Amino acid sequence: MVRKSKFSSRDLVMTAMLFAMAIALGLFENLLPPLPTPVPLRYGLSNIAVMYALLFLGAPAAFTMALLKSGFAVMTRGLIAGLTSLSGGLVSVACMYLLNRLSGNKASIVALGVTGAVTHNLGQYLFIVMIDYLRLPVLAILPLLLITGVITGLLSAALLKAAEPALKRLHNINRKI
Repeated sequence: MVRKSKFSSRDLVMTAMLFAMAIALGLFENLLPPLPTPVPLRYGLSNIAVMYALLFLGAPAAFTMALLKSGFAVMTRGLIAGLTSLSGGLVSVACMYLLNRLSGNKASIVALGVTGAVTHNLGQYLFIVMIDYLRLPVLAILPLLLITGVITGLLSAALLKAAEPALKRLHNINRKI
C-alpha cells in the first residue's frame, strides 16, 4: 500500500479516474434489482473506488472522493440525497482511516469494507434521525442497516480484491506518465 503525505497531480488524475469509476459503478448499481428490504438500500458499489483511494492514494483522496460523490448525488438526486451521501461518506472514510491507522496500515480489505459499509449506513442513519426525514420508524431500521452493511461491505471488499490487480496496473501506468 502506497502512502503519501502530499496530494500530487498524479494523485489528482488518479482520483478523477476513480471518481469516473465510482459514477459508472453507481449507474450500474441503479440497473440492479433493489435489495429486498422494506426501506430503499443500495449496494454501495461506488464505495469500492473510495476504499481504493484510501488504501493506495491516502486519506485526502478518499475524503475528496466522498465529497465528489456527494456533490454528484446533489446534482442527480437532490439535496437530501446529497447530504445523506455526505454524512455517510465522511463517517465511513474517517472510520476506515482510523481502523487502518490503528492497525499500523495492516487492516484487511474485508475489515475495511465491512467497517466502511456499516459506518456509512450509520452516518446516513444519524443524518436521517437528525432531520426526521419522512418520520420513518428509525429504530426499527437500525438492525437492518447493520446487517446489510456487513453484507454489502463483504461484497465491496470481494470486488475490490478482484479488481485490485487491474487498479494497481492503472496506478503504475499513471505514475509513469
